[in-house]
Amino acid sequence: MLTEGDDLADAIADIRRLVYDLRPPDLDELGLAGALRQRAQQSWRRDQAGFVVTVDVPDDLPPLPAAVEVAAYRIATEAVTNALRHSRANTCEVSLRADGALHLEIRDNGADASGAWSHGVGLRSMRERAAELGGTLTAGPTNQGGLVHALLPLEGV
Repeated sequence: MLTEGDDLADAIADIRRLVYDLRPPDLDELGLAGALRQRAQQSWRRDQAGFVVTVDVPDDLPPLPAAVEVAAYRIATEAVTNALRHSRANTCEVSLRADGALHLEIRDNGADASGAWSHGVGLRSMRERAAELGGTLTAGPTNQGGLVHALLPLEGV
């Protein structure tokens, strides 16, 4: 039997999920680079398999529009999660650079670089996030593993 306290706890949990879906609190607290580094340290570890994620962000990365930060964070988290689940990789690098647009690259050393990636919900959502900002996303295998590259415009966002 549910009590009012249970209903309240469920409602609070739902609100927290909605807020997190809009803008992860880590972005406000740590910025994009810090949020990605924290995620790499906490969530993307596969200790027994030796999965290591590094985050490379230049010191001179300019302040980013909020929408670009959210899209980049979501794309990076989806790409690393896909590498962790599907690629048999043991390393993954997330890198950012800006030159009028934000370039986000996620590279892994996954063993299955032979064929095209199946376009499931993850790839579709990453492409949609980039497109919503007028950007592009390319993803697929390379000779060295997997590569996801998002180009997110910084002007007009």
